[in-house]
Amino acid sequence: MHKTKRQQKILSLIRTRRIGTQQELSAMLERAGFVATQSSISRDLEELGVVKHHGYYTMPRAKEGASARGLLGLDPAGDCLVVAKCEPGMASSVAVEIDRAAIPEIVGTLAGEDTVFIAVLERKAQRAVLKKVLELFG
Repeated sequence: MHKTKRQQKILSLIRTRRIGTQQELSAMLERAGFVATQSSISRDLEELGVVKHHGYYTMPRAKEGASARGLLGLDPAGDCLVVAKCEPGMASSVAVEIDRAAIPEIVGTLAGEDTVFIAVLERKAQRAVLKKVLELFG
């Protein structure tokens, strides 16, 4: 449970601040009440699919061609969910394309106007789903 809350805080920090090093991230986590070793933070970043872009940590974003097809970005959420952000009105077509790809780690999708919830089999599958969906739209 502590790991999940720490990872949620990491995502929150990365979305709201420009963080360039694990040391900066560690200091911010500590101020928020989460004490973690460098190796734990490194594993968390890997599990969450966090990447460095222009020297700062960020969630992976879809490539230019993907946004033309509706997908803007992906974020892990909770233990068995990936959230796809889409162009307004495009979520349904993005979900259909994901469903047609028959990615084995995906249980199903649920589309709204500009968001798709992607249910995955287990927490370990989130990273694989992030990668496969980005490749599908890449």
